[in-house]
Amino acid sequence: MAYMFSECSNLKELDLKSFNTSNVSNMTNMFSRCSRLTELDLTNFNTTSVTNMKWMFSKCSSLTELNLQNFNTENVTDMKYMFDGYSNLPDKIKNKFWTRVRFSPTPQSLPKKNFHQF
Repeated sequence: MAYMFSECSNLKELDLKSFNTSNVSNMTNMFSRCSRLTELDLTNFNTTSVTNMKWMFSKCSSLTELNLQNFNTENVTDMKYMFDGYSNLPDKIKNKFWTRVRFSPTPQSLPKKNFHQF
């Protein structure tokens, strides 16, 4: 599923409730540069086999609602820049993934809200 929706800049909504992701190991750049996507519910994603989530939500600048409630990242070895350029990143997601995700050092790509707490 790597790059599956990458650079779909006109994509505004996406229903992934029926996606079977149980055998997926690579989700690199899966939603990167989906700049008009405003909400994404991935609660039904089975991520137990995923090892790579690098750049997964990179440059999703309009995303205001992202549900990763059931994400299992136990086997993920690469989460570099997973949320790079996602300035609306909710605190609950930052808190859950902060220790395993690297953000680009450029000021415009850093999450602005409460960033100083980390």
